[in-house]
Amino acid sequence: MPGGRLTQQERQQIALGLADGLAYAEIARRLDRPTSTVTREVMRNGGPAAYRADLAHRATERRAHRRRKAAPPAPGTPPQAHGRDAEAVREYEETFTTVFMQSGLPTMTARVLASLYTTDTGSLTAAELAGRLQVSPASVSKAVAFLDSQGLIRRERDERRRERYVVDDDVIYQSTMASARSTAHLGEIARQGVGVLGPGTPAAARLENIARFVDFVSESIARAADQAREILHTKPGTTSDGSA
Repeated sequence: MPGGRLTQQERQQIALGLADGLAYAEIARRLDRPTSTVTREVMRNGGPAAYRADLAHRATERRAHRRRKAAPPAPGTPPQAHGRDAEAVREYEETFTTVFMQSGLPTMTARVLASLYTTDTGSLTAAELAGRLQVSPASVSKAVAFLDSQGLIRRERDERRRERYVVDDDVIYQSTMASARSTAHLGEIARQGVGVLGPGTPAAARLENIARFVDFVSESIARAADQAREILHTKPGTTSDGSA
């Protein structure tokens, strides 16, 4: 599987694949590239509906040029700990950001959330986020407000009375439970249709089967999430039962 940056020809193949309605995985298979590479490329360049190979290629060249000329990290940008490769971390954060964008988060909001998840402390101030992402404080403020309103982060004051934005270890649990409730609601609506369309009719039978299916799935998800919740709070060097 080839590595390195995408070529202009590969970007043209991505554009053709999108025009043909191919899934990211199929486009990636044809290019012999990881699916995450294609997904990140498309999402950071307008999404599947607006992706253009020529514009994407020029944008990538501009970003590379800016990185070569970039000044030293701004104050508040933490050094890489534990001997981590800075470029590998940056690439991973972009991949993580893409996943959040695919779930519906705006770009800046996704970048902020990915940054919080990939810090060892799990918390950053507005100044630290702005320095880390090389964006304006106003952009950070807007993203943080949205994340806070959705319960994806919480605010705390540190010993210097600075407001810190904290990613809660329980966020994934709460998100999973919300998904289970949404799925269960689909089952409720499907079951209402049974009475409307008449029990025993083909349409009603179809809806009843849907309701039974999503009932099972939503209950299984909720039960599994409750059973596994403590895993989210496991500290490094210990198992989920607290032993070393």
